[in-house]
Amino acid sequence: MEMTIIWSSILTALIGIVGWWAKTLHSELSRVQILLNRTREEMAKEYVTKIDNSAIMDRVMVRFDRLDEKIDRLMEK
Repeated sequence: MEMTIIWSSILTALIGIVGWWAKTLHSELSRVQILLNRTREEMAKEYVTKIDNSAIMDRVMVRFDRLDEKIDRLMEK
């Protein structure tokens, strides 16, 4: 009878430890998923798409061309 109680106690402790370990892994996985989602959101805020970058560069080049023309006119005078 005593051996059965000891064996049951060992199995109960082992199942408890495995359950705690599984809960810890699950909560860590959830935390990592939340951090990954936040990282994706932050990256979308900070970076520009290729299309937007191209449009902005075109506008800058048009302005530089205008400045170049104005400087050429001033130098002719």
